[in-house]
Amino acid sequence: MKGLIYVLEDDESISGLVKFSLEREQIVCRTFSSVKAFKDGMAYGAPDIALLDIMLPDGSGLEVLKEIKERYPSVCCIMLSALGSEHDKVVGLDLGADDYIAKPFGVMELVARVNAALRRRSGNNTIKVGDLELNNDTMSVTLRGKPLEVNKKEFELLRYCMKNTDMVLPRDTLLTEIWGYVDTETRTLDNHVARLRKLGVDNFETVFGVGYRFKKP
Repeated sequence: MKGLIYVLEDDESISGLVKFSLEREQIVCRTFSSVKAFKDGMAYGAPDIALLDIMLPDGSGLEVLKEIKERYPSVCCIMLSALGSEHDKVVGLDLGADDYIAKPFGVMELVARVNAALRRRSGNNTIKVGDLELNNDTMSVTLRGKPLEVNKKEFELLRYCMKNTDMVLPRDTLLTEIWGYVDTETRTLDNHVARLRKLGVDNFETVFGVGYRFKKP
């Protein structure tokens, strides 16, 4: 099995074609025709990739996208929509979509993009910096083989810093990337760094007047 794909699409002809095409590639595919059915499916486990239509009979695929990214940030989300204007694509991507395919689409292109996303995912599940290891699938962190109890923002901060080791990371950049805003008076970033240091993560180096550098051991 190359991966597990969930398809949220109320047009049975489209979902059937997508399912057939992906399963020919040894990709397991489950289809859902409503937001409710999709959410019920997610309760039993998250997929590797979610293919999401936008206009559904009982809701919007954009709301589903937001919920997936909040609860399962490592799931790759690809929008499949008849709303194919530049503005529609920008809205979807700004909400966290990893890709956007406008209808009508070519099946070969869809399969190629799914395979590319699976390749990226297989190479990005785990990040290691010395004895520190972060797993995107389970949203877990271990240090010298022992699990660290981190909250969501601590996890996101570590992930960003571990992907940018030995680089000077300005406070404004970290606040924007992790919290989505810049506030020069806030101590939020410093408090999270202090908490991670208490847990034994000693990679953070303070760059006075600028921000932090996440050092390799």
